[in-house]
Amino acid sequence: MSLPTILGFVVGIAFFFLSIVLSTDNYAIFFHTTGVMMVIGGTLAATFVAFEPRYVLQSLRSAGSIFFQHKVGRAILTGEVGRMIRWGYMVQKSGLPALEADAKKLKEQDKFLGFGIDLVISGYTGPEVREILTNTIETTYHRHLVPAEILRSMASNAPAFGMIATLVGLVIMLDHMTDPSKIGPGMAVGLMGTLYGVLFARIILMPTASKVQQREDIVRFRKFLVAEGLALLAERRNPRYIQDKMNSFLDPALHFDIDKMAREKR
Repeated sequence: MSLPTILGFVVGIAFFFLSIVLSTDNYAIFFHTTGVMMVIGGTLAATFVAFEPRYVLQSLRSAGSIFFQHKVGRAILTGEVGRMIRWGYMVQKSGLPALEADAKKLKEQDKFLGFGIDLVISGYTGPEVREILTNTIETTYHRHLVPAEILRSMASNAPAFGMIATLVGLVIMLDHMTDPSKIGPGMAVGLMGTLYGVLFARIILMPTASKVQQREDIVRFRKFLVAEGLALLAERRNPRYIQDKMNSFLDPALHFDIDKMAREKR
């Protein structure tokens, strides 16, 4: 589970309700079932009209996935550099067949890495490997950004449906103008639709869209790092050059050090 994400969501909701508790004793007025139905139902309906259903369902699954730990962390990036260096030594010593044998199981677990290894083993040059993998990375990245775009579209629609819910409430209120005592409570209930729309957009949909895109950005960066390492293997670069070139992509705190690794093995 992604504890910071869960805490951020829970704390945000908790502060909202705490502010209500500190401001009024009439908590019930902030719960309006028809307003919630109009905002959520209207937003989902507009989304299914605007996008293909499979993409909408994919975006909803992506929204749930943000509460789980992301598979690509900072330490993994350093590990990718170390792996490419190890393969560099292997290719220097035993050639490409050794790389193919070593990466056999890994190719089944990581489709992108497996595809890149196949390019290297097939004899493509470094620039060719880099070009093909860059195209793969970019097209995959844009496909995977669709859920984030849909969530942002939902976030832009939610306040509009909140306003619609408010207008409906105001029409009902005006229909009861003969009883002035109901005008104030009726206006309060009518404004709940706008409140729900803004909350749904700003506490749930927009942060979720940003988290989904950020995770795709991280995956994209990791793939570019791997692609560079595979291109260097195809160019038969020496392991130290592979280290320095791949480290140039990373924060200095994450740099891999061949000499340090050699000292630890002694």
